[in-house]
Amino acid sequence: MTKALPPASRNRASLAYRLRYAAQNPEKIGTYLSRVARDLKFRVSSRDHVAYYRAVMKADAARSPEAAVGSPTRERWLALGQMQFDYLLRHGLKPDDRLLEIGCGNLRAGWRFIDHLDAGNYYGIDISPDILLAAQHTLVRNDLREKLPHLTLVGDLKLRFLPAEHFTVVHAHSVFSHSPLEVIDECLANVGRVMAPGGFFDFTFDRTDGTEHHVLREDFYYRTETLTSLAESHGFTARFMDDWEDLPHGQSKIRVTR
Repeated sequence: MTKALPPASRNRASLAYRLRYAAQNPEKIGTYLSRVARDLKFRVSSRDHVAYYRAVMKADAARSPEAAVGSPTRERWLALGQMQFDYLLRHGLKPDDRLLEIGCGNLRAGWRFIDHLDAGNYYGIDISPDILLAAQHTLVRNDLREKLPHLTLVGDLKLRFLPAEHFTVVHAHSVFSHSPLEVIDECLANVGRVMAPGGFFDFTFDRTDGTEHHVLREDFYYRTETLTSLAESHGFTARFMDDWEDLPHGQSKIRVTR
């Protein structure tokens, strides 16, 4: 029997992988073909990747805001949000921290951050107006209006409208896993300006130890050294977070500090 390759070694864009996956999961072929058709449609109609992925989020959020942020069930949505919150709490997140969440989605982890932080100390941004509307429903459902969170629609990750040296914690979960390298580079080129001295930026990514690739411009796989080197080129110190690897989540995490 052939030993299965560890996830970080698979090239999900290769023809061999797709044929093998289809043979093992014939019930998912129809879903995949629908994604291919959607990909072609959005590529033609979108001027750049932000517009492309905004269209993806609009389509996914119409079916389920939880699924749109990568949680197939409400229970998984709650569990992944709790995991992110607990991790930052173990790493010292305090109520007086000022947290910027890039790609806040429908507040899967954000509502817990908002509840923990002092009023006004949470700032969430996202490229999708549809998912931000869902975030408002999450705020109401959890009675967090008095915490005065900021939720802002953005068209890029240049962060020009945010104050300098303000945020002690910046957090981006499952954002770079859906971003081409030029979007990640744009974020790293600008996020340092808004980080307070001594602050840190945590981001997750889909890791590969083999060939870097993407699947339908929705899922991007990077080598760790690609992203740490990119961060270092912008003046950061970058560290792979080994303790995150122990948690039941498919992505890896890097922390950058100024």
